[in-house]
Amino acid sequence: MAESPAVVAAIEAELRLLDPAVRSSAELIGELLHPDFIEFGSSGRRWDRRSIIAALTADDAPGARPVTTSEMRGVELAPHLVLLTFDTEHKGRLAHRSSLWMLTGGLWLLYFHQGTVFTL
Repeated sequence: MAESPAVVAAIEAELRLLDPAVRSSAELIGELLHPDFIEFGSSGRRWDRRSIIAALTADDAPGARPVTTSEMRGVELAPHLVLLTFDTEHKGRLAHRSSLWMLTGGLWLLYFHQGTVFTL
């Protein structure tokens, strides 16, 4: 079954958000996050839009490194809402991830994200 255009757009936006060049730019990150963005990070910390942008772009932030993704799938929950689920590996750490993307003002923006660490 072919993925809907909404799912394809959300996957493209998610992959862009994982790009090290995007993750090091407050402007580029901001273009992908909904104003009401919330994340429950794999660290257990709760993030909002302002705090995640500040953490990722801080002068003392570790250099952005590539994140490996696998098992990425999406489902269109409504015409303006897509749920993505996938796994990541980053610096040897594995996490199950879920992202809720919302069509807002003609753009797909990340509304909610959660990461849960796991081991094989």
